[in-house]
Amino acid sequence: MPEGECFQIGILSERSGVNIETIRYYERVDLLTKPQRSTAGYRLYRTTDSDRLRFIRRARDLGFSLDEVRRLLGLADQKSRSCRRVHDIAVEHLAEVRAKIGDLRRMERVLTAMVKACSQGTMPACPLLETLAQAG
Repeated sequence: MPEGECFQIGILSERSGVNIETIRYYERVDLLTKPQRSTAGYRLYRTTDSDRLRFIRRARDLGFSLDEVRRLLGLADQKSRSCRRVHDIAVEHLAEVRAKIGDLRRMERVLTAMVKACSQGTMPACPLLETLAQAG
């Protein structure tokens, strides 16, 4: 498709793999620029919008927050990119990922013990349900 060709939001959604409502949300929070409109009022997008949405989707799939995505996009949009600033964002995100992995491992141990206790049927009440019912 030539760069100058415009297409509507449904096509953008198909090309980027991003849901239409999510596209509208990204416009509202300024991750995606507001598109021009046709004379009939339809949003008109370009290939660069699809590329940007794929970048956002991939970053979100990797667990980057919207604020982190915004910062990464800001760096990607600059002519002179600072790899150091991208590195700093990645280091911060890596620490968060590692913390989540630690939490998930602890959760796995607790759930394994509860599932084992439930499967033996030796408890007067279900420990899994009791644990989930307890306030954090």
